[in-house]
Amino acid sequence: MSEPEKPVGVAVLGLGNVGSEVVRIIEESADDLAARVGAPLVLRGIGVRRLSGDRGVPADLLTDDIDSLVVRDDVDIVVEVMGPVEPSRKAILSALEHGKSVVTANKALLSVSTGELAQAAENARVDLYFEAAVAGAIPVIRPLTQSLAGDTVQRVAGIVNGTTNYILSEMDSTGADYEKALADASALGYAEADPTADVEGYDAAAKAAILASIAFHTRVTADDVYREGITKISPEDFASARALGCTIKLLSICERVAGDDGQQRVSARVYPALVPLEHPLATVNGAFNAVVVEAEAAGRLMFYGQGAGGAPTASAVTGDLVMAARNRVLGSRAPKESKYAQLSVAPMGVISTRYYVSMDVADKPGVLATVAAEFAKREVSIAEVRQEGVVGEGGRRVGARVVVVTHTATDAALSETVDALAELDVVQGVASVLRLEGTNE
Repeated sequence: MSEPEKPVGVAVLGLGNVGSEVVRIIEESADDLAARVGAPLVLRGIGVRRLSGDRGVPADLLTDDIDSLVVRDDVDIVVEVMGPVEPSRKAILSALEHGKSVVTANKALLSVSTGELAQAAENARVDLYFEAAVAGAIPVIRPLTQSLAGDTVQRVAGIVNGTTNYILSEMDSTGADYEKALADASALGYAEADPTADVEGYDAAAKAAILASIAFHTRVTADDVYREGITKISPEDFASARALGCTIKLLSICERVAGDDGQQRVSARVYPALVPLEHPLATVNGAFNAVVVEAEAAGRLMFYGQGAGGAPTASAVTGDLVMAARNRVLGSRAPKESKYAQLSVAPMGVISTRYYVSMDVADKPGVLATVAAEFAKREVSIAEVRQEGVVGEGGRRVGARVVVVTHTATDAALSETVDALAELDVVQGVASVLRLEGTNE
């Protein structure tokens, strides 16, 4: 009769929504997990910042001495779900340096320190898994690193922040303004007390950096990602979008782009954009996420599901834990970081897409011709123009609003055009500038 496998010791850092779910799964699914791993998973300790109150777990498992927990001899795998960047970075590096495999959901840390952590894991010949860092329960990282390892990924685009997607969905479906939709998201627990990281696009940018790094075998950090948030989106923008057969989504887009010299570069960007209603991402509503991957041989693949929340994120974390534990039992390892391509990051100015420009103008003859001339000077081709009267108090027409939709143009050309429009006497103000993604024009 064969000897039973030695237990795999696990330390969990953090006992919030995700950490509590991970601990629950480890305890309640112990037999199933042991069968999948090939050895029992044993919870050795739970690191928390403060030892206070009833945490719903045995008190002898809790410790605020995280530095000591991650280097214990009976710990084989460290699961980090506490965030933020520090002290998580210090704890993870210490764990890796002491030969522990690490599972983390910390996208903020990974978006600035993936290379440092990956190198530490490589030096110690242990695993670093982070499926849960992007899009919660949706499997995106593993397909990119493993399933598509023999293919060439051209583009990864998607909705990777549930808070902003809920807000934009509410604005679209109810006609609410941004502040009202944000208040609703906060009341439902979708938005943090300080929603800045979500609504200004920082969270999505961190995830875009991770996706671009993996998809294009190039280290990309959050600082390399162009970013715009959703705070300036108005009900009028949604009305114009509907008239154009579109909705508005905050998109994270990572793609290969070719320069004038033919050399490939990487573009990573986050911004709100008009998306045609027939596009798969247009139907992703509420707090759900979706990522579309376009590869040379595989074509278009779409991953959809719960992008946040304790249980969905814990599902992805536990999946990584099982993979890391299997490798421990079998003496194998996960794929190491792939950074061989070392592509440069393309500046935003050279990126081409279509645009929607809304401006308030004087209500008099010749305005359209004057506006169109500024686009023509910079070789920005106009695809469609709409003009609407603006009605003030008492029903009196006080001006006009012009909406211009362009054909494909570079960001630099469009930015110059918008600056010039703002200087025209007939333009009272440029109300909104949005990209238009997901079309073939």
